[in-house]
Amino acid sequence: MQIPEEVQFIIGKLRENGFEAYIVGGCVRDILRGVEPQDWDIATNAKPKEIGKIFLKSFAAEKFGTVTVLTDSQDPRLKEIEITPYRIDEKYTDKRHPDKVRWAKTIEEDLARRDFTVNAMALEISNLKSQISNLIDPFNGQKDLKNKIIRAVRDPEERFGEDALRMMRAVRFAVTLESFQIWQIEEKTERAIKKNAHLLEFISKERIRDELMKMIMSPNGARGIEILRRLGLLKYIIPELEEGFGVWQNKHHIYQIYQHLLLSLN
Repeated sequence: MQIPEEVQFIIGKLRENGFEAYIVGGCVRDILRGVEPQDWDIATNAKPKEIGKIFLKSFAAEKFGTVTVLTDSQDPRLKEIEITPYRIDEKYTDKRHPDKVRWAKTIEEDLARRDFTVNAMALEISNLKSQISNLIDPFNGQKDLKNKIIRAVRDPEERFGEDALRMMRAVRFAVTLESFQIWQIEEKTERAIKKNAHLLEFISKERIRDELMKMIMSPNGARGIEILRRLGLLKYIIPELEEGFGVWQNKHHIYQIYQHLLLSLN
């Protein structure tokens, strides 16, 4: 797959200045699946101020150090490209965002803070002709990608304790990565979701809404809702829908209220 010129340029400039640079996250997952990424993210060992000196048309998010580089691309997906310094997230008191971040020294340390193995890979580009020379995959994400498995990086209870919305993201990825097949949520990851479902109460309604809309607007939206119910998440998202489970309608209807609503969504 052709790496966009804008991404090639940014990686090249970072390397010219003596820094490492990798394509990371969801775009790596999509590249390996042969799917065109919707956005491109770059990780580097350069610090925010160093990145800002290289790219004058950029701005930084103070708290977490992500630098957004502005390009002249005609493609709306490439007008802004995020560069994130390698980092380690410290405690998540609010179950949403890290209280503090500190800079990591290696790409492997940076990948260890990510949510799921299929999103915890990095690609090194050997030259600016889009040749992929090295896949950094410390958590066997490529194997899970091949087997269509959603697995939390390292300890799932830690990952969900850091950001409880990741539990919804696990379900969303399971039902949206392919149109006609549901991916499996790995057993340990699934158990951790059931145990920690109540943590969704710490998450803003706006963030929950955004995840839910991505899910239900997919071809597998109704399947996603059923997985949310089975894992104990639905009652924290749409309790009214959960209450319809097992409740029959009058004799003119052949479905329970819950089933009827899911069929309507389909």
